[in-house]
Amino acid sequence: MPLLILALGIVLLFILIVKCKLNSFLSLIVVSMVIGLAEGLPLLKVIPSIENGVGGTLGHLALVISFGAMLGKLMADSGGAQRVATTLIDKFGRDHVKWALCITGFVVGIALFYEVGLVLLIPIVFTVAKSADLPLLEVGVPMTAALSVTHCFLPPHPGPTAISVLYNADIGLTLLYGIIIAIPTVIISGPLLYRTMTDLHPAIPEGLSTSKTFTDEEMPGFGVSLFTALIPVFLMAFASITKLICPPDSWINVIMAFIGNPDMALFLAVAVAIYTFGLGRGKAMPEVMKSLEQGVLAIAMILLVVGGGGAFKQVLVDSGVGNYIAQLAESAPFSPLILAWFVASVIRAAVGSATVAGLTTAGIMAPIVAVTNVSPELMVLATGAGSVNFGPPNDPGFWMFKEFYGLTMKETIRTWCVMECVIGICGILGILALNAIIS
Repeated sequence: MPLLILALGIVLLFILIVKCKLNSFLSLIVVSMVIGLAEGLPLLKVIPSIENGVGGTLGHLALVISFGAMLGKLMADSGGAQRVATTLIDKFGRDHVKWALCITGFVVGIALFYEVGLVLLIPIVFTVAKSADLPLLEVGVPMTAALSVTHCFLPPHPGPTAISVLYNADIGLTLLYGIIIAIPTVIISGPLLYRTMTDLHPAIPEGLSTSKTFTDEEMPGFGVSLFTALIPVFLMAFASITKLICPPDSWINVIMAFIGNPDMALFLAVAVAIYTFGLGRGKAMPEVMKSLEQGVLAIAMILLVVGGGGAFKQVLVDSGVGNYIAQLAESAPFSPLILAWFVASVIRAAVGSATVAGLTTAGIMAPIVAVTNVSPELMVLATGAGSVNFGPPNDPGFWMFKEFYGLTMKETIRTWCVMECVIGICGILGILALNAIIS
């Protein structure tokens, strides 16, 4: 019964958005209330659950998305995004620039959560698409696929690292296996998969890019532009490394944990960008602050929609749907690798969050790993592959992809959801093949 209610709730969500043309945020709140009550959540706990979902999601993402929008707007208004875009186009050529964005997403995604990497790189995607006169999705899908793949396969990304600890897996070996799986998965789910989307031509959202074409003299240098944009990546990567090699209470670990926090890393990047993209380019402070304000205004509705996705997720968690599915999957007669992938997949469908799905699955499967001969490193990867499966609408990432790329619900399912399924399926097939080789 809980699964039927969940399925009907998702159908209702599609009807409200697609047929009734109701705002995505309002639709998510309505469906969250309906599903919460139908799943047996007490009446007086429905609204607190929605509030906790919105607050819990935006508590993590509001600063990240806002600082990312500020950084992106400063980069766009100064010509920094155009400098990076034109340099990539010159080096790789118009026909191959999507591979440059794919590689960039892969490198950036190793250190960052998907949401952080997306808001950091989306201005460059917009500018590359505009400068090279390419369809937005042709450069956007490969970059986004790379971010999503690293999210589930590659330590020192926080998700795979945490799962590795729970499974007592060797993080270095997990990274090695993960790279072997990740590279073909990115190629298939990014540049190759885009060939099925060539008829889609969404416009670049207004307010997140600039229509001005800069002269060479007006733009900051490529090195300065790239360094400023990647400051959060460097800080978070160094924080992950020090966490692995330094004692938890060491002074360097404490300092790096502070400045490597996504919120602080992006704040510091904005502070540097105010100079490198603003004051250092001869702009007055009021002009720089106007860019910051315009960047935040452009993502106001995106924040609300992402918060609505968090509410949807929290209602499913509080009503016990996630635990119900996990208990059903735990008794399934599958091999440990397939079982971990399956459990993570169904929890992902139920609660939305890939991180929650991965960590919940690891808690369920850890005792099984301890009593079998299965490779704990491959179990990390199998769990990660399942945790990104489906890309359901109760995942805030669904709505970020939809809003940033200006897609309809139908188009988001065809692009984002299919891409996430391809990543999950390619991942488990590669893991089973690798297991056959090493076992």
